[in-house]
Amino acid sequence: MIMRNPFGSWFKKKKLDHPVDLSPLVTDMHSHLIPGIDDGAPDMQTVLALLEQMSRLGFRKVITTPHIMSDLYKNNTEIIRKGEKEVKEAIKKTGLNLEFHAVAEYLVDEGFAPLVQKREVMTFGDNYALIELPYYSPPKNLSELLFEMQVAGYKVILAHPERYVYWHQTFSEYEKLKDREVFFQLNTISLSGYYSLTTKKVSEKLIDA
Repeated sequence: MIMRNPFGSWFKKKKLDHPVDLSPLVTDMHSHLIPGIDDGAPDMQTVLALLEQMSRLGFRKVITTPHIMSDLYKNNTEIIRKGEKEVKEAIKKTGLNLEFHAVAEYLVDEGFAPLVQKREVMTFGDNYALIELPYYSPPKNLSELLFEMQVAGYKVILAHPERYVYWHQTFSEYEKLKDREVFFQLNTISLSGYYSLTTKKVSEKLIDA
């Protein structure tokens, strides 16, 4: 299953050459819209401006996913829930017609496995958990970790798999993950060539797989 997300790199300066119709998507489930806790929106004003744009594009539900990384963004459930409450209160004041929830995007690093073992991974829907991998190389324990997550009842979503260049020439690695019932969340902007032509081609191939 492919899950697409258009806002994975909203805060970068590079812009698309043409508008994209996002209205069929309705729900966005990967963004960084808790102000000031990661590399996403720096303040509430920015959050509300982005949410207003998303509403105009046709989105009705936003599941934001701030980073949790052991060495950089040391967020936890308490921090994220506090930020979620503040954003919801701000949305209510503006009258935006958007449903807003917060979970997390977990980097698979040394701090993640203990959360799985303690059943402390934040989830949405039917126990879906969003994870991302390092960009330089896949974790050596990825297979074992995926097994532990699924045994624990988590349904794993891999964030932006098209951006992991170490698999671009070995597409069978994606197929192995698919066979293990790992879901893929694509960044919609990848399909426009935003990152690179190769990333675009991999995105298209993942959709057709």
